[in-house]
Amino acid sequence: MMKNVFNPVFFKYGFVLFILTVANAVAWAQDTTTTAVTTTNTSTKTTEQTWYAEPWVWVVGAAVLILLIIALTRGSSTSGRTDKVTVTKTSSTEVE
Repeated sequence: MMKNVFNPVFFKYGFVLFILTVANAVAWAQDTTTTAVTTTNTSTKTTEQTWYAEPWVWVVGAAVLILLIIALTRGSSTSGRTDKVTVTKTSSTEVE
């Protein structure tokens, strides 16, 4: 007998490979080189920092992350108490 060449799994993996290849091509197509033009004015100097450049943001973020990890790990415990459930099944047949 001849093997089935057109296996549905083959098409599924081929389609996934095609989609990933197209996504990779789109990502590479967006890579452009830009030239930055900077103009300096010696009379006024203003610097604009983004929100993640501030140190207090990292401290608050780390504290929230630590509190979240503590809450998730402690919330799942049952204070050392374990419950045991026993299920008993009985069956009977009626004979005439």
